[in-house]
Amino acid sequence: MKILVTGGLGFIGSHTVVELQNEGYDVVIIDNLSNSSEEVLKGIVAISGKAPIFEKMDLREKASVQSFFNKHHDVAGVIHFAASKAVGESVENPLLYYENNINTLVYILQELQQKPEANFIFSSSCTVYGQAERMPITEDASIQVAMSPYGNTKQIGEEIITDVTKVTNINAILLRYFNPIGAHPSAEIGELPIGVPQNLVPFITQTGIGLRKELSVYGDDYPTPDGTAVRDYIHVVDLARAHVIALQRLINKKNVAKVETFNLGTGTGSSVLEVIKAFEKVSGQKLPYKIVDRRDGDVTSAYANTDKANNGLGWKAQSTLEQAIASAWKWEQKIRG
Repeated sequence: MKILVTGGLGFIGSHTVVELQNEGYDVVIIDNLSNSSEEVLKGIVAISGKAPIFEKMDLREKASVQSFFNKHHDVAGVIHFAASKAVGESVENPLLYYENNINTLVYILQELQQKPEANFIFSSSCTVYGQAERMPITEDASIQVAMSPYGNTKQIGEEIITDVTKVTNINAILLRYFNPIGAHPSAEIGELPIGVPQNLVPFITQTGIGLRKELSVYGDDYPTPDGTAVRDYIHVVDLARAHVIALQRLINKKNVAKVETFNLGTGTGSSVLEVIKAFEKVSGQKLPYKIVDRRDGDVTSAYANTDKANNGLGWKAQSTLEQAIASAWKWEQKIRG
């Protein structure tokens, strides 16, 4: 059974490709390498012993999307990761985000709606909840006005998918991630930010290895126990497994609605300072950091209520924060070795 993974050489995409191949699926990857590297293929092969098909293409080119589906007419499911994802960049360049995150989604769905049936997994985000009124966040929490164009593209994407499933044979699952971190335990694949990392953990590991002088902690005056922002950090391998389980749910027709939504997190919130302490514990070294002003678009706290994913999807995060940080540190040491 052939599965398309868009953005399959990216951080979450590559780990999901490994889990799919471990389950016996044939995987075809589309990636334009704008935020990834073809080298990642070697890591995927090293872990799974199998090479996915790789198509280098830009999903913003509608004709390319059409020709892909003509060539790979036997695709049984799509996991759609391909998107730009930096909150700050989206504020500075909103049109890039609307083109890259919305147009590409529309072009894929236009092809899928022509099939007798189609299974679609959407890479969404807890950013759709904005600054949620209550913690932990449940799937029926109200969708707040987006705090960034990036968050807005996820909200719009979910709305598009919901509208399309009502009038087509597409079945979809929206997976709202909290904060993916870590790397494959083999250290063959992991997070490869291009330029200065936008996310906390790669910035921590790059600082720990000496690539960055110090970590900037954005704000210590939040209404949280230690004043720093709180997030739900989930190991990327746990997250990847959730995609396989969600896809199998659609393939086996276990879904109870045309479009379903699940939060993917651990259910535990960790502050920035707690993540730093976890790194210091697993690495055995002190991390230089300084407190700076808050960033625009950052919420105070966000962590998941995971009951629906645990009970409805039959998935649960397995790894602790320290295990995830340790895997990220092992990866950092390997790529700088």
